[in-house]
Amino acid sequence: MNLKLEGKRAFVSGSTQGIGFAIAKQLLNEKAEVIINGRHKEKTNLAVQKLKDEFPDAVVSGIARDFGNKEEVTALLNQLNDIDILINNVGVFELKDFKNIEDEDWYRIFDINVMSSIRLSKKLLPQMLQKKSGRIIFISSESGVNIPGNMIHYGMTKAAMMAVSNGLSKLTLGTEVTVNTILGGPTYSDGVASTIEHIASLQNIEVEQMKSAIIQQTNPHSLLQRFIDPAEIASLAVYLSSPLSIATNGSCLRADGGVLKTI
Repeated sequence: MNLKLEGKRAFVSGSTQGIGFAIAKQLLNEKAEVIINGRHKEKTNLAVQKLKDEFPDAVVSGIARDFGNKEEVTALLNQLNDIDILINNVGVFELKDFKNIEDEDWYRIFDINVMSSIRLSKKLLPQMLQKKSGRIIFISSESGVNIPGNMIHYGMTKAAMMAVSNGLSKLTLGTEVTVNTILGGPTYSDGVASTIEHIASLQNIEVEQMKSAIIQQTNPHSLLQRFIDPAEIASLAVYLSSPLSIATNGSCLRADGGVLKTI
């Protein structure tokens, strides 16, 4: 299927690895132009080179900016113009008991996970509305619906992303701009992989065995019965980036592996 993305210009926040990197790859495969983003210049440049090696004819570049630093965010926003597709993907998570979450933890995770998408959307949505064309996609999580007891502050940010996305979609009335959210399920991203590999090493068991045990412990009713591959989230994101998805707006679409039991 031709997703009609050739020549479209996309910015993917937090995209040197994991879901963001997978989205960048699939956008490039559809001949879109892509700007990726990471916190560190060296890692960002390395990710750009990997993409160029795989897609030698592609238009791809990178901007290294830390969304936890307001000055760097301002510099990033000044570099972004004429963006057709905004993927709000950047985010951090941590396991922490509620009693141990300090005020600073709440502010930090909200600033990175939620304010990043607000600042990017505030800059780019008006440009899209003026052109009456564009796509904004928020990469949220099933944790925004089924809030984990050991990551309440993280779940709060994912719920907030859904709220912001839904509100912004109301501003697209009468245009071909859409704003949607993807609720991802347990995904085997780089951060998750390194954590599981570390635990498996400590317990002296195979990684695949550890992955299966974690799914059975944390999501025993998952219909997929395994971790989701980042590329499986990316497939939905790239479809939503396409002109073919024009009838989908203001929606939360699940790519959760059947973890959520709500309709």
